[in-house]
Amino acid sequence: MFYQRLAHILQLSDPAQKCQQTQQLYADWQQQPAILDAYDLPLPIGEAGRPDKPELVPPREVPSRGMGSELGRIILAHAIAHIEFNAINLALDAAYRFRNMPADYYGDWLKVAAEEAYHFSLLRDYLQQRGHDYGDFPAHQSLWEMAQRTAHDVMVRMALVPRVMEARGLDVTPGIIKKLQQVKDQALVAHLEIIHRDEIGHVAIGSKWFRYVCNQRQMDARVTFRQLVDDYMKGSLKGPFDEVVRTQAGFSEEELADLRAMEL
Repeated sequence: MFYQRLAHILQLSDPAQKCQQTQQLYADWQQQPAILDAYDLPLPIGEAGRPDKPELVPPREVPSRGMGSELGRIILAHAIAHIEFNAINLALDAAYRFRNMPADYYGDWLKVAAEEAYHFSLLRDYLQQRGHDYGDFPAHQSLWEMAQRTAHDVMVRMALVPRVMEARGLDVTPGIIKKLQQVKDQALVAHLEIIHRDEIGHVAIGSKWFRYVCNQRQMDARVTFRQLVDDYMKGSLKGPFDEVVRTQAGFSEEELADLRAMEL
């Protein structure tokens, strides 16, 4: 029943329903962790449930989001809301897809999913209070595409989604907050401060389980991470990196040195 429930929520296309049922699933887990019945195999990864809008376009076609105007900040909030909506699906899929992990693994990813749902709701409220809604602007699908590329291996997923794709948000969000403070958009600042705080924990969860699987397979985590970046990211990552925050999120000093060497 646990995996069936996860699969059902993953396929929900209505954002409000997905958020509510995701948060309820985590609340139920906190009351009584589910019995993990892994007899049924996960379905091959396809498209997760999402509404008809936003229109999905290549990243270069996403509208610009300058923070000097209210419309620019609305477009920015919409872009981040889209990331958070995708992050709900990513966390649910991490729990659904990878079987035979410790129970704490599933509790961690349900917690992440519930927090991502909260983040999405904050940003959707921001949009609605300004006469807009999720789906009003085009968006891209890079996060879910990486989920599809890493669906075959929990180690690869933990390395490349939390520790590469989502960790990028740790680097750029403080700068965005600073610019929003300059234009006195305190509502969006408050939302992003919550998101940034929680995302440190999400990347740390990815680091924790990446290292767990590496240890299980008797693989060196530092060497493996570097190799996966070579294989999937052409050996380079966009910087600069917020090394203080990345340390909080589970990156070692040696890994930070590797990141500096890989910086675009």
